[in-house]
Amino acid sequence: MLFMSKWETSPEYRSSNFQAFSRLPDGDPVADGDDSLQLLGRWHDLAGMSGVAIFACDDPEAIARWEIAWSATMDVEITPVVDDAGAKAIGAALQEGAGQ
Repeated sequence: MLFMSKWETSPEYRSSNFQAFSRLPDGDPVADGDDSLQLLGRWHDLAGMSGVAIFACDDPEAIARWEIAWSATMDVEITPVVDDAGAKAIGAALQEGAGQ
């Protein structure tokens, strides 16, 4: 499954979050190196103190562990998402059902 994570931090945690993030190994989505998550991409709005990441993961508990690791200093929202192929397949199935 694919998950989109959106986060936003408040000014009082900005420095500590930058420090914590800068210590993570490259490509490692969580501080403890949880290998059940595959980070597909991460983008940062530094001026807005927010960002987004896309993870592939078949273990909902792993994505929850990631969220909990950061939720003390950030608002984190996790949403299941689909890629283009998944969206096209769902759209095609809906169109087939509407035509009956």
